[in-house]
Amino acid sequence: MTTPLIAIYGANGHTGRLVAAELRSRGYEVVLAGRDAAALRTMADELGARAHVATLDDPASLRELAESASVLIHCAGPFSVTGEPVAAAAAEAGCHYVDHAVEPHHVKRMFDTFQAPAQRTGATMIPALSFYGGLGDLLAAAVADGMSLIDRMTIAYAVTGWRLTTGALHTARQLFAETDRISYSDGALSVGYVEPRNAVFAFPPPLGPRSMIAPVPFPEVVTIPRHLPVRQVEAMLTARTFEEEHVFDSEDLDAEARSRTDFTVAVQAIGGRGGRAGQVAGHDLWRAGALASVEAAVRLAGDEGPAKSGVLSAAEAFAAEPFLRTLERLGAFTITL
Repeated sequence: MTTPLIAIYGANGHTGRLVAAELRSRGYEVVLAGRDAAALRTMADELGARAHVATLDDPASLRELAESASVLIHCAGPFSVTGEPVAAAAAEAGCHYVDHAVEPHHVKRMFDTFQAPAQRTGATMIPALSFYGGLGDLLAAAVADGMSLIDRMTIAYAVTGWRLTTGALHTARQLFAETDRISYSDGALSVGYVEPRNAVFAFPPPLGPRSMIAPVPFPEVVTIPRHLPVRQVEAMLTARTFEEEHVFDSEDLDAEARSRTDFTVAVQAIGGRGGRAGQVAGHDLWRAGALASVEAAVRLAGDEGPAKSGVLSAAEAFAAEPFLRTLERLGAFTITL
């Protein structure tokens, strides 16, 4: 039996390297793709993999990449720039696709633009299956399972020790400068200016109440309403995350230094008959995101994905709690539901 080939675009970045190493440790054949030919060839020699140079302005090379693989994992942000060319190649080729996007506008554009092409070619495309966005979407589905109406869904991120890569730095600057933000309230998506505010979220012990930036422009406002009966969705991030020393000048850190993060992602669902809550907590948010995308790709490559093709959120594509429990067994975090 031939082992499915999984392509990684942006393979020589921090997330791409984590994804590639995890897939090779599981015995999967991978093709390492991106724009830096020398870095890709060096990495390919180290991992015993193939390299494929594909630039964003070369649709033919991207299409060739997608046609060669069962699944394409896109790791190279900012996705507002890189997302559409790579996703288009996957959709046209009928190649399953997973990305690490944080940008809500990119995620919404995936649903708006690629639904019909992906359904036509049989591709399953899952944007934002990473630490920010994907875990919140899955955790929200697990917490709210069976709830008939949710008045308010809050996804709260507590992160310490986060050190931004070059791609993450560009993405953060873009997101926090945006004036046309996507929000979800009163049961509808809207686009426009949203005034940031200080809030307090009561995390479970040992964290307790924390000062938060609210709302933060994360993908859950787009993905969660697709599968839950919710009237308002809001994501928050601990204010201290961006106050820490060196968070914005950490582009050249090595992988070991970048792994020193601690995180809790908590979800609170409030409905007419009370509320429910749950959380995941762990270390190294980069590895948690990489494991999430790898697990999705492996399932898609092995025909263990959803019964339907098209663009889906993480929780539309997979049963939420079993997927999270698998990540827990892999050491990504611990879950409390």
